[in-house]
Amino acid sequence: MGSARRELWGAGGLVLDVRQRPGPPPLRFEAADGGRMLLRQGGRVVLLGRVEKWNQGVYVSRYDGYRPPLPPIGSALMRSAANWVHAYARWLERAPAGPLHDSRWLLGVRNAFPPYVWHGEDFVRDWPHCHLDWSAAGWHGVVPLRPLSSEDAPRVKACRKHARGGTLAPVLLWWVTALDGWLLLDGHDRAVAALAEGLTPPCVVLTRVPEEEDWRRTADEVADSHASRLVRLAARPATPGVERQRETMLRAYADTLSSLPYEPARTYSWPLPGGAPAWDALAAAAMFQFPCD
Repeated sequence: MGSARRELWGAGGLVLDVRQRPGPPPLRFEAADGGRMLLRQGGRVVLLGRVEKWNQGVYVSRYDGYRPPLPPIGSALMRSAANWVHAYARWLERAPAGPLHDSRWLLGVRNAFPPYVWHGEDFVRDWPHCHLDWSAAGWHGVVPLRPLSSEDAPRVKACRKHARGGTLAPVLLWWVTALDGWLLLDGHDRAVAALAEGLTPPCVVLTRVPEEEDWRRTADEVADSHASRLVRLAARPATPGVERQRETMLRAYADTLSSLPYEPARTYSWPLPGGAPAWDALAAAAMFQFPCD
C-alpha cells in the first residue's frame, strides 16, 4: 500500500506525501494523441473524453460500474462530527480502487463555489454523455461518475434530513486539470440531497500539488524577479508612495512564496495502451450503444 507522510495545511486541510506507489494507481487517467483521454478503474473504463478542436471544450462519456473509493457513510457516523479530512485521507490511503500515486496531495474542505458550479449548468446531470464547454471563461464544473438518484430515492431522503440538520458528510471531489473541473468521486446521493434542500453540498477536495523540487525551482525564479524589482525601486527617490509600493511588493512576495507548495499541479495521465486506435474503438462502441447522442 506504500506510505504517506502527513502535513497539516490551513484551516483543517492536510497534505499527503505519498511514496512507494510508483506504478499507475487503480483509478487513473490514460491519454493518447489528439486530446483523447479515458479514466480507468482497475480493468474497467469508466469515462471516455476528447478535447474539442481549438480547445473549445471536452466531450465526455461515462460507463456504469464505477466504485467509490470511500466506504459507505451511515447516519450514525454523520452525526458523530468526524474529522472528515483526516477520515477521507485514511480511507483513500487504504482504498483498493482509488487515485493516489507517488506525489503530494492536498485534501481540504471547500464549501464556497461560484453559483454556476453546483446550482447552474456546470453541475452535469445528464447521463451518460455530456459536453464541458470551455468557450467562455473556462468551465470549473462537477462531473458525476454514476447516474444521479432522484430526489425522493430512499437514500437521498435520508441524506436530506442530515442536510437540513447540518450533519451531512461532505462529498469528495477530485480536481482534474484535463477537464478544467472536478470529478465527483464519492457522495452522489449526498450531493443530490443537499441540492434538493437548496444548499451547496459540503465538499472535501482532492488536488495534486507540486513536488518539492518543482515548487522550490519556481520559488527561486520568483525570488530573482522580486530582487530585481526591489533594486529598480530602490533607485527611485524616496517618497511615501515608493515606500507603500515597496510594502505592497513585500506582502505579495510573501503571499506568493507561501502558496507555491499548495498550488494545483497537473493531473497525471499514463499512456493509453494501444494509443489512439484503441481509444477510437472504445468511442465507436459507445456511439453504437447510444446512437442518438
